[in-house]
Amino acid sequence: MQDTCMWNAPPGFRPLKSSSAPCSLAKPASMPQTRSESFHVTHKVPIGDTPYVRAKHVQLVDKDPEKAIPLFWAAINAGDRADIALKDMAVVMKQQDRADEAIEVIKSLRTRCFEQAQESLDNILLDLYKRCGRLDDQIALLKHKLYLIQQGLAFNGKRTKTARSQGKKFQGNLRWALMQQNNYMEAEDAYRRALSIAPNHNKICNLGICLMKQG
Repeated sequence: MQDTCMWNAPPGFRPLKSSSAPCSLAKPASMPQTRSESFHVTHKVPIGDTPYVRAKHVQLVDKDPEKAIPLFWAAINAGDRADIALKDMAVVMKQQDRADEAIEVIKSLRTRCFEQAQESLDNILLDLYKRCGRLDDQIALLKHKLYLIQQGLAFNGKRTKTARSQGKKFQGNLRWALMQQNNYMEAEDAYRRALSIAPNHNKICNLGICLMKQG
């Protein structure tokens, strides 16, 4: 029977008859990283010389967030990984206590981003709203996100484990935001619905607080 590994043998090659062990393809030796590649891996900076790469270099290597922000702007205007550049710029702005400005930037520029990036932009907005104490905006967006999940319109219309997990997270954040807004009547209803699905002591305590606040 012809050896099955002979398909890639060079002309004139003959296997050793004394060998009974099956042959296997040798794994190619991994090429060592160049100094440049090693640098980019260590600093988590993408390779290249584009507007986005320059912004990331200034953010992560030079550690100059103020200088990085206009460079992210330039990357967005150039259409160079606009969705990632927008998210990175918003995060840097938040770190610089410019959360309100980051909110307006996302709202005005998100139309330049791919559809797949919109959910993560919403998540950044929720965090920024919470940071700024903008409860009305936070609650409105949480309700919108929950509606999309319930209608099967989020996560590409797939009712996945991720969608269920995010739904629970959004519901918990909504209940807490309603309490912070002193909207105890709506918060009570939200906690009662949550307890009918999955009771726990934390929800019971918060429901008790809602009832106490309403007398």
